[in-house]
Amino acid sequence: MQTVRLGGTGLEISSVVLGMMSYGDPDRGSHAWSVGIDQARPFVRRAFDAGITAFDTANVYSAGSSEEITGTLLRELGPREDVQVFTKVFNRMRPGRNGAGLSRVAIMHEIDASLQRLGTDYVDLYQIHRFDPQTPIAETMEALHDVVKSGKARYIGASSMWAWQFAEMQHTAELHDWTKFVSMQDQYNLLEREEEREMHPFCEQSGVGVIPWSPLARGKVTRPWDSAGSGSRSDTDEFGKTLYRQDEDANRTIVGEVQQIAEDRGVSMAQVALAWVAGKSAVTAPIIGATKEHHIDDAVAASAITLTDDEVTRLESAYTPRVPSGF
Repeated sequence: MQTVRLGGTGLEISSVVLGMMSYGDPDRGSHAWSVGIDQARPFVRRAFDAGITAFDTANVYSAGSSEEITGTLLRELGPREDVQVFTKVFNRMRPGRNGAGLSRVAIMHEIDASLQRLGTDYVDLYQIHRFDPQTPIAETMEALHDVVKSGKARYIGASSMWAWQFAEMQHTAELHDWTKFVSMQDQYNLLEREEEREMHPFCEQSGVGVIPWSPLARGKVTRPWDSAGSGSRSDTDEFGKTLYRQDEDANRTIVGEVQQIAEDRGVSMAQVALAWVAGKSAVTAPIIGATKEHHIDDAVAASAITLTDDEVTRLESAYTPRVPSGF
């Protein structure tokens, strides 16, 4: 597995990140499709043995149990410094006042809660899960700066938002000489490419690494368009049901090209779709989920695939502009 630097930093991570949202207590939170620690263990071990050392979770995943599982399983792999742990803050974690958002109160409480669940003194990357329009940007950025200076996070990152919001947050940090974001975790795949318009050019120009979520479009680019997904997630993932519903004729054509290129190369559709994402200059490392062994095998194999210019053109030509989704 290739080693890459996260944006303009010196932080070395694997060129694929394992997303931990699939692992958690299905009876906690809204992820009824998540799997418990015993089912998660072989996937995490398989990923690590394949060279994947970066693991991404969030406080809200399965109401904190994803962080608990992540911390337990990563400690089984070896020394803390052998892995890079990413988590996030923003969503509601407790009832009442200050139980969600990006206020100083919420951030300071949630970083300590995340560290306790993860069983570590620090996270390598602490990300804001979404933009908080209710909290002054300066308050958020100063609090995140203090988290880094306290040693509880090595770097900070952001996730899906409008490019102007991200630019404003970066500008605020720069004005005050506070810690700036080093990464953007946004939705990016063959069926959702709107980040190419503003966010990715801004990230490339400013040295911010991009670690996309859902690089396989919730599995829709890994199988023929009319094939149903397997497993409970396709039936119970309410958030996922809101995605990739625009211009289904174009999506069908794109997926058809993925299928044809995969057949021509003798590889899986997932490998082709992941190779396309990873081949983009703005992208540092895609975040993949794994609930089957071949998910990790496909991700590793995709890192060795370089698509031809003709293949890229075929994959991209049917795409149509659409309203950004996912945030």
